[in-house]
Amino acid sequence: MDSEKKDRNKSRTVYESLMIAFAMYSRIPVPQVEWTAGGMKYALCFFPLLGAVIGAVVAVVCWLARRAAIGGIAYACLGVCLPLLLTGGIHMDGFLDVVDARSSCQTAIRKLEIMKDPHTGAFAVLGCGVYLLLYLAVFSELSEGAFPAVAGIYVLERALSGWSVVSWPKARAEGLASTFAREAQKRAVQISMAAWGIAAVIFLFHTGGWLAGLLTVSVAIVIFIWYHQMALKEFGGITGDLAGYFLQLCELGMLGALALAC
Repeated sequence: MDSEKKDRNKSRTVYESLMIAFAMYSRIPVPQVEWTAGGMKYALCFFPLLGAVIGAVVAVVCWLARRAAIGGIAYACLGVCLPLLLTGGIHMDGFLDVVDARSSCQTAIRKLEIMKDPHTGAFAVLGCGVYLLLYLAVFSELSEGAFPAVAGIYVLERALSGWSVVSWPKARAEGLASTFAREAQKRAVQISMAAWGIAAVIFLFHTGGWLAGLLTVSVAIVIFIWYHQMALKEFGGITGDLAGYFLQLCELGMLGALALAC
């Protein structure tokens, strides 16, 4: 009886973690569950799974768009908008907050205050415009050979981002990154992120070819290393906003690498 009860509790915890991950990081409708400490512990383990769902949707919709022979601009706009619509822009919000903070050239403490400010600064608006135009340009250069390899990008970036959240120093004691890191089972999340990351790399090499896999993974590693150094130097650690900032930059960089290779 005790064994059966433990199995039920474990299954319930896994289910809660899955629902929390999708509710927190996407706008995909899922059943509402209570955000218990048990559910929060493993929520990040399912973060890359959300990337797999987003990647699958992007790949399928873009494939259908090509079959429908829609215009190049309309096709590229779909590629830009779909990830934002599916995530609700949560990572883009972090990207814009960090752009504002870094553009201020202030101290680490002041930068953290700027990131918490709900108002949108001029640099964030400019950064958003430039980012979306670059994303549009890159996506318009993706050939049919880039699909379905493109789906692996959305998984790999989340595996790296999730790993950093539980592994690196935090810039402040409170905040989304600190909350998830505090409640997470660090070792389990690290192993999960590593497994997702390896699976994404294999998928990129298998579906995109050696050149595409090598370029996209190399770009992801370079940006990841730079992100670590920048976060510690300029902010004293990472935050949820910085994790989102990395994810958006990594996504753009890997898409650019894939466009060059395919």
